[in-house]
Amino acid sequence: MIAKNLILASLAVCASATAAQAQLKLCNRTSYVLYAASGYAQGVNAATQGWTRIVPGTCQTAIKERLSAHGYFVYARTSLGHAGQMRAWGGGQKLCVKDADFALTTPLASARCPADDTFDRPFAGVDTHRAKSWAMTFDETPAFASMKEAQAAGLKRLLKDEGAKIGAIDAKPDKATDAALAAFRKRMNMAANASASDLFDALETEALKTTAPAGYAVCDDSDKPVWVALGEDKGGKFFSRGWWKIAAGGCAKAITEPLAADRIWILAQTPGGVPIVYGPNKFCTTNIEFEIQGRENCAKRGLVESGFAETKVKGLLGFTAHVSDKGLLLPAKK
Repeated sequence: MIAKNLILASLAVCASATAAQAQLKLCNRTSYVLYAASGYAQGVNAATQGWTRIVPGTCQTAIKERLSAHGYFVYARTSLGHAGQMRAWGGGQKLCVKDADFALTTPLASARCPADDTFDRPFAGVDTHRAKSWAMTFDETPAFASMKEAQAAGLKRLLKDEGAKIGAIDAKPDKATDAALAAFRKRMNMAANASASDLFDALETEALKTTAPAGYAVCDDSDKPVWVALGEDKGGKFFSRGWWKIAAGGCAKAITEPLAADRIWILAQTPGGVPIVYGPNKFCTTNIEFEIQGRENCAKRGLVESGFAETKVKGLLGFTAHVSDKGLLLPAKK
């Protein structure tokens, strides 16, 4: 079960007729680190694959084969390391994806995705004009004039997400950004001439530890999939729901609206049912997908009583819980 009402940003997907060495190249002229999925029509089926990570000011190959399908589709979302609501670039074609890296073939006309760890996202169609190679660019509004400007703004955005006091997210050089970059390099023991690619990698990794989009996301930092359930207090009424299957290295957004509670409780276990994140707070669960009101008399109601761990989210609009076989990983304090 995956939360599906991701906010679709009012930002355009812009295609370009520029020939490319790669067969389908995706370029990022935004200030966000993007994760893109691509797909194409294959008879009555749709083949989708992802995720292609694209840092600001760069291009990446999404499909290496020569383009021969009648229709191609793309979808992109911002990194979970960015603060605020998750933004997405897409359109009106619902196609199936997974949280972790994937390659799927599903019926185009299917009303729902086939497996419990797959879910749909709204892809935009890309008209390649039957060219064998194609390049397209993701833009934001207002658009940056060049890829270099997007790269400069992208570094500012991640510095701000990571906690630095940065003003406008633009391409203009300023002393605050220079000082924040120097401090970050020093803290991370990075060379003064570290490449932009290295900086984006390090900044996103650190931002993922401390920021979250609006809502509640869970990331699996282990090398095996996990199953996750949450407990909530909504106006004095307790609810528990699950399960979200999260692939190794993947993330799932379990609550999509801004948080309004003081705490959220979480239970994570292996596919074999062994708890790896748990605690003393009791909620009712089942071994299949569930949403249960109340946490009392679980056994009398034919339910299982399970212990959940508490995560404190008071005053936060968003939170990302990182789980592993070592338990719940709390953000590092600065």
